[in-house]
Amino acid sequence: MRLRALLETDALGLRLLGGEDELDRTVRGVMTTDLRDPSRYLSGGELVLTGLAWRRDASDSEPFVRILAGAGVAGLAAGEAELGDIPADLVEACVQHRLPLFAVNETVAFATITEHVVRQVSGERAGDLAAVVDRHRRLMTSGPAGGGPEVVLDLLTSDLDLRAWVLSPTGRQIAGAGAPLPAPLGAALAGHHLAATRTGRRGPYRAAVAGSTYSLFPIRNAGRGAVPAARDVRESVLSDWLLAVEADASDWPAARLDLLQGVTQLIAVERDRRDAARTVRRRLAQEVLELVQAGAAPAEIAARLRVAAPVLLPGLGVAPQWQVVVARVDWTAAGTAGGAGVPGDIAGGPVAQALLEEILVDPAVSGPDSADRIAVAHTGEEAIALVPLPAVPAPLPETVDGPTDTAAVREKEAGESPAAQDPALHADALLAAVREPLSAGLADDGRLTLGVSAAVHSAEGLRGALEEARHARRVAAARPGRVCAAGHHELASHVLLLPFVPDDVRRAFTARLLDPLRDYDRRHRAELIETLEAFLDCDGSWTRCAARLHLHVNTLRYRVGRIEQLTGRDLSRLEDKLDFFLALRMS
Repeated sequence: MRLRALLETDALGLRLLGGEDELDRTVRGVMTTDLRDPSRYLSGGELVLTGLAWRRDASDSEPFVRILAGAGVAGLAAGEAELGDIPADLVEACVQHRLPLFAVNETVAFATITEHVVRQVSGERAGDLAAVVDRHRRLMTSGPAGGGPEVVLDLLTSDLDLRAWVLSPTGRQIAGAGAPLPAPLGAALAGHHLAATRTGRRGPYRAAVAGSTYSLFPIRNAGRGAVPAARDVRESVLSDWLLAVEADASDWPAARLDLLQGVTQLIAVERDRRDAARTVRRRLAQEVLELVQAGAAPAEIAARLRVAAPVLLPGLGVAPQWQVVVARVDWTAAGTAGGAGVPGDIAGGPVAQALLEEILVDPAVSGPDSADRIAVAHTGEEAIALVPLPAVPAPLPETVDGPTDTAAVREKEAGESPAAQDPALHADALLAAVREPLSAGLADDGRLTLGVSAAVHSAEGLRGALEEARHARRVAAARPGRVCAAGHHELASHVLLLPFVPDDVRRAFTARLLDPLRDYDRRHRAELIETLEAFLDCDGSWTRCAARLHLHVNTLRYRVGRIEQLTGRDLSRLEDKLDFFLALRMS
């Protein structure tokens, strides 16, 4: 029942003193107390009745109300029999903590209010349970009947007034009833789910996001690709779907919880049916990968690609370009609750395969069938994706006066750049939407690293693309962070070399060049390190560097001279500039 219904019942003698905007709160029970701290007896949703015997002076009101608000009570009803009018300090405290406050007329006994609330709540709960049990029987009998998860979610909305969504482990919406879930909200819920799963807690998990409460139900894969229950939770945590329900299931009766568990079972069966379609794509990728790694003739690889292209790009026939993406998930020996905690027991390849299939799905596309272009194989601890790219339309010829096609004119006027039409995958963009939830699932003992190759136009280029993607992944692995990626464009820079310099060599090199400057800065506050960075960033230009540091050129020359004196180097020589530059990058 709602607080508003209590206020509208004249026999209860309630008068609202504050919290008119909160009258739609649900009342799940009632409690009478005059304890200064009744928190141990509160579970949330109660209407608290008090005679104010706990109040000695005005300073007692705010702590009492703060405790009630923190416990999640629905409202506070204070009797007028003890003090007459309700104290202003109590009214002010309730306004501060957004807790609805009622005055109870001295002619009305608390027992009358308690009896009314218990009778209403019990009656509603009994009717609700009957509906739940009936719906459970009908759902489990008929199933989704080929309509997909949306059919089940629609039934939850129409019969139980529950808004629910099926989400991937990265928060991408797979199915939903009603309005789509905003992408940032889906990612946040997935992060809560993954973090809770890693702790070994049993679902459903409670998550408060953006002012609403959600209950998150794991959808365990019980089909052909299921992980045995005795295995480490890390083998499935990054691939399981979840059911997000906009409600707090912490006080639900067992019958309703059973219904939602039945819904997750139906969705799991549906997922297994859809996952079977991935088997063909995985097999195609595995066959191509084995040919490439075995050094097969380009003609043989090209023949296999001609078989794969119609499956991955229906209607196109032949893919004009291909990209290779390599991913790896590594676990340390930290372990997790409910898991074995030994990285050697975890098969990293299948985990990375399922995760890469999810990452490569366009985040703007919803639905369980949006991964049809993705073919991912795994070998050892790596997952390797073969991604076909559609052709980019060639630019229209221009006359002396400009483009001849009116559509092209409009496109040019709109300022659309060639990059906007580029279908190629980019490393940073792949992880932008999934970094937050995946970091929660990897916790403090897992890492995901990913490398992306450039696009190639023929079978001859696939072997080079594979090695390029693997090398980019190793560059990503040398960076800090739980989720890291690198692309092919980074392999033509000095950053390719820096991650592979041994740590002891790094430390010795940077110490030899920079420690004299750091020591001098600590003693004299001379800012030599800052001056060196600015000087190199300005390509050795005295005037630009002096302007950036707000120094006179003579002062800058003095500082650079001091740097050269302390290090024995000459900043007019390219070799010494390069050494300083690398030392700063590695420090």
